[in-house]
Amino acid sequence: MSEATFTFRVDEALKSEFSTAAKSRDRNAAQLLRDFMRDFVRQQQEAVEHDAWFRRQVQIGLESANAGNLIPSAEVRAKFAAKRAATRRRLEASAK
Repeated sequence: MSEATFTFRVDEALKSEFSTAAKSRDRNAAQLLRDFMRDFVRQQQEAVEHDAWFRRQVQIGLESANAGNLIPSAEVRAKFAAKRAATRRRLEASAK
């Protein structure tokens, strides 16, 4: 892996506080900045991957609905009414 220098300006007080905090964790500022950069890149990649997954799921749902694969509202309401009733019974039984 080739290395490159990354230079930026920061307030002297922030630099000093950051260096002190890094030393308290037995790290130097450059090590922590590399860790932060890796974490940020990973988080961005995960966000992009999640967005792509979510868009695929929405598209699958739209295609399914457009193909007529729908559940009638009354059926959905009845199913969740039964789930709510079962949950209430469990809660009442545990309260006794």
